[in-house]
Amino acid sequence: MSGKACVIGAGPNGLAAAIVLAQAGLHVDVLEAQAQPGGAARTMELTLPGFKHDFGSAVYPLGAGSPFFSSLPLTNHGLEWIHSPAPLAHPLDDGTAVMLERNLDQTSDALGVDGKAWLQLMQPFVKHWKEFAPQILGPVSFLPGHPLLMAHFGMLAVQSAHSVARRFRDQRTRALFAGLAAHSFLSLDEPLSAAFGILMAVPAHTVGWPIPRGGAQSITNALCGVLATFHGKVRTSTPVENLTALSDYNLVLCDVTPRQLLKIGAQRLSDSYKRQLKTYRYGAAVFKVDYALNEPIPWKAPDCLRAATVHLGGSFEQIAESEKAVRCGRYPDRPFILLAQPSLFDTSRAPEGKHTAWAYCHVPNGSKVDMLQKLEDQIERFAPGFRDCILARRVFSPADLESMDANLVGGDIGGGILDIRNFLFRPTRQHYATSASDVYICSSSTPPGGGVHGMCGYHAAKMALRRLKRN
Repeated sequence: MSGKACVIGAGPNGLAAAIVLAQAGLHVDVLEAQAQPGGAARTMELTLPGFKHDFGSAVYPLGAGSPFFSSLPLTNHGLEWIHSPAPLAHPLDDGTAVMLERNLDQTSDALGVDGKAWLQLMQPFVKHWKEFAPQILGPVSFLPGHPLLMAHFGMLAVQSAHSVARRFRDQRTRALFAGLAAHSFLSLDEPLSAAFGILMAVPAHTVGWPIPRGGAQSITNALCGVLATFHGKVRTSTPVENLTALSDYNLVLCDVTPRQLLKIGAQRLSDSYKRQLKTYRYGAAVFKVDYALNEPIPWKAPDCLRAATVHLGGSFEQIAESEKAVRCGRYPDRPFILLAQPSLFDTSRAPEGKHTAWAYCHVPNGSKVDMLQKLEDQIERFAPGFRDCILARRVFSPADLESMDANLVGGDIGGGILDIRNFLFRPTRQHYATSASDVYICSSSTPPGGGVHGMCGYHAAKMALRRLKRN
């Protein structure tokens, strides 16, 4: 094909869209408002010189499992995945940790009385991961390519995490599943929260939960490298104020959320479409802290040192209470925390003998409450002496996050709440299409939603190309 395309935003979805368009033969320009490409997939010295911190995402089960990323020669452009011995540790108050192992059978054996139930829940999707991944990483289809597999998943996915957790008799297994399901930002008694418990565990047993050597920026740099082979260009520090300035392009794909699209595209969009965008709902936010440490985190459970990711929240009931509070606009005393400790497995992240860590808890969207003490109290609960290890910290409120990436509206890292309405119609019934025939949206506010996988950009670009060919 011939013609010119513009992609607004150089996050993973914007870069994925740009690559698809460039592969089709279009001349592609990517315009990025920030000085550094990557969106939430950036790595910076946020605390002290020599300490490399991931601004947003840090661990990539869906990056490693992305059908589109897997089709690209990213390793030729410097991307190297590092797998910690175990994908995930979930410490408990008794000084032990329940582990999510890479091997499904090994996890099943470790879960004892719940091993068979875990195996029965996860095995169908682990066994058919290559068929399953493209189905879940795209728009909901009522005529899926693998109907029996997807029907089985659908019957589980619409349930709450609380309902699915009844399969497990041991509190340790229930706690593990609660931490996985809490990635949904939903209350664990809400429909679809179970889907996240499954969708986080299955990649762990197939592609793992790897980290990229050198940090998130390595993913972005590799995507930029692939795009450059097709002569696509990324222009940083180039914000787009109005889509009318892009009239020279045949296609415009926007890696932005509905709020930004309304701002830059108002003159190009119909009144009815703008009304739909105005009703789009964002989800809960995160309160994030990056740490420079003088030693590894002193976990009570030594197994925590085997995992790049640690879930901190205690029992199923305690995690459920925390997530329920946030969904109701309150602040939990013991917040559920996601923590990454990449420097244990990637020595390039910190000076010799030093370490980095990254932690966040969920808070209501737009929160201005300082959660630092509660967050660190929760880490100290499972790692006494943690504060003594801190050389420096960088605190990000929801507003701070949004100031560094406009797509993180109110601190929402998922591009919008993922309840049933947004699950089916994200951001509208048209998904990637807008009311302007040459303008598309390709951010995490479109299917399949949040996560560094590039599939939102991939599907949006494929739709745009199909329609361009028809015209």
